[in-house]
Amino acid sequence: MKLYILTENTASGKFLAEHGLSYYIEHGMDVLFDTGHSNVFIKNAQNLDIDINNVDTVVISHGHWDHGDGMQFINNKKLICHPGIFQKRFRKNDDKNIGLAMPYEELNEKFDIIPSVYPYNLSDEIIFLGEIPRLNSFESKTTPFLLEDKIDDFVTDDSGLLLKLDEEIIIISGCAHSGICNIIEYAKTVSGIDKIRAVIGGFHLKHNNSQTQETIKYLKSQDIKEIYPSHCTELPALAAFHNEFKVSQLKAGMVLNF
Repeated sequence: MKLYILTENTASGKFLAEHGLSYYIEHGMDVLFDTGHSNVFIKNAQNLDIDINNVDTVVISHGHWDHGDGMQFINNKKLICHPGIFQKRFRKNDDKNIGLAMPYEELNEKFDIIPSVYPYNLSDEIIFLGEIPRLNSFESKTTPFLLEDKIDDFVTDDSGLLLKLDEEIIIISGCAHSGICNIIEYAKTVSGIDKIRAVIGGFHLKHNNSQTQETIKYLKSQDIKEIYPSHCTELPALAAFHNEFKVSQLKAGMVLNF
């Protein structure tokens, strides 16, 4: 299995960076997971000798601009997502629109949309997790976002991918608004596999606070071989993860081999 970092907040070498996330996954089939917010993912893919036109399946982790607005640069593909990604949504502090730029009607003309609240098998080895149960006591308890009707937006559409690799699983998140620990627990339930090879993606942790420390405590209890917090995991939390797990920073252009 290979995972190519097409879009990340940090660049490497000749690759471009932007605030966003996009991964290209080769695991029995090719999957594009998120698209960032511009055509950076396409330019970086070209530098990695990847032709985005060859992939027929796109998975969008949740309906935020920095994960899905790159869809305006591609078409004629399957789009796997939670049905809630098409909602209009805003930040509380400045009323800025942070939802997808393209409405459902336009996206429906460009893609074969397969919405699912429930786990959806892309293949025998790759599963879209659908809506994540939020069961623990320390994640997804507050939100800085609002929906159009001014109701708190806890990003219920936030999901991830589960990849089976031999007798282990790899878990990929976009931003983990639902909580990275909640995502891991659900991936274990869906797969029936407790052995975790890697966890990769945004953890949406900003500070070295009680939530970050509870997350570290949980991850240590799972005996995970490789941990890659990225994108929306900010420096204080990243430093805490580095102190505990000696994590490597993900940068655009990197390739992870499993």
